[in-house]
Amino acid sequence: MKKNILLVALGALLIVIGFVCLAQGPADNPVSLTVAPIILVLAYLVVIPIGIFWGGNDRKK
Repeated sequence: MKKNILLVALGALLIVIGFVCLAQGPADNPVSLTVAPIILVLAYLVVIPIGIFWGGNDRKK
């Protein structure tokens, strides 16, 4: 359970970092055009879903 919370928190932190990178500089800034979308896609499509769906063996029945 704790790993799930940490992964979702990491995903939220990556989303914030991605939007901060997206807001940097002029419109043709390489950080805004390449790095920020990659960070956001990883956060939204990889890290947060893993944090939500990854069930551990620590569940009690």
